[in-house]
Amino acid sequence: MVWEAIQNWFWGLGTHYGVNPLIFGIIYVGAIPFFSFSIGWLIRNFHQKKSVVLPALFAIFFFLSAYLYLLFVGKNVPLWVYFIVILLIIFGIFSTIKKIRKQIIQKVGEN
Repeated sequence: MVWEAIQNWFWGLGTHYGVNPLIFGIIYVGAIPFFSFSIGWLIRNFHQKKSVVLPALFAIFFFLSAYLYLLFVGKNVPLWVYFIVILLIIFGIFSTIKKIRKQIIQKVGEN
């Protein structure tokens, strides 16, 4: 009974805000391997002293893709949702930079 109430609430959000929660979830989970590939590509380019701009742009896009769907397709999205999305983006950027720096330091230490 509780699970059914949660499902009704979840699917109701999609209807209220004009987005399909299933599509949001698919984009969110489906972007993970592409984001990971982009980070690997960025690190490889860094070590080969090539430009990291394109892989960084791809990584940012894949990190933001589900939220972009919500912000562009959604209707009646409350202001607090934008605030939360901005906080998630800032947190994601900082954690990604930290992860990249750690991996670069490890690779430099191996060489």
